[in-house]
Amino acid sequence: MSPAARERRQGWGLVAPALIWLLAFFLIPFAVMLALSFAHMEERTVVHGFDPGNYVRIFTDWTMFKALVNSIEITLVVSVVSVILAYPLAAIIAFRVPKRWQRLALLLAVLPFWTSYVVRSYAWLLVLGQNGVLNKALLGLGLISAPLEIAATRTATVIGFVHFFVMLLTLTIYANLIQLSPNYARAAQDLGAGRFQTFRHVILPLTLPGVVTGAFLTFVLCIGDYITPQILGGNNELTLPQLIMLQMGRGGNFPLASALSVVLMLVVTLAYLLSARWLRLDRV
Repeated sequence: MSPAARERRQGWGLVAPALIWLLAFFLIPFAVMLALSFAHMEERTVVHGFDPGNYVRIFTDWTMFKALVNSIEITLVVSVVSVILAYPLAAIIAFRVPKRWQRLALLLAVLPFWTSYVVRSYAWLLVLGQNGVLNKALLGLGLISAPLEIAATRTATVIGFVHFFVMLLTLTIYANLIQLSPNYARAAQDLGAGRFQTFRHVILPLTLPGVVTGAFLTFVLCIGDYITPQILGGNNELTLPQLIMLQMGRGGNFPLASALSVVLMLVVTLAYLLSARWLRLDRV
């Protein structure tokens, strides 16, 4: 066997476990789900075939299309708000906190990840409910005359998501900020740029890849989440994951649930292509 053939064989041997894992736990299940999405239900029986009726129903049935719109709107709001809050926090840790305390600050930032996702959601429900901490505090201060209706709304869902994803974005943005040489800012200031101009024209463009990467991770995790909208948002405004669970649990309509899942994956794929394209253009 030639050295080149031996190297190729060794390379395939190293890659094979990952390829087998990908094939067994992603490609094959996705192919099954895609095939099932073109089936239809007759009474309680799945009839296989090539029927695009499930996809037509998703975009013509207002309830289902609205769930898709709700998911995209909530995810975009959460991504934008999380970036706005995470960037200053990451900058403070990177530039204002002494280096010997930065690890402790990052540790405190990721503490929410140590708590169960369900527990965090129920904790926010206790804070935002009619008899929750927030309403009791506002009533006690005389700032409101009646409890605010925050729980079981989109606002509660956004708050719960932002609380979680701000920490994730803080880590990704901090990783970019800490790698910046202070000489960039000094050079800009020597050329007459103020603090805002230095941030706008130097620091922000150099750290945007980290922002985009973190925003994409936020988008993926947020749009596919079922727990937070279910606990904090209730069933007043359905999202796509909630609708999928309803079709599987109550309706038993697995073909329609599969079609909804495929649409969800297409939305995530589109978000990935847009972010990847932006990163490529930014490097040109």
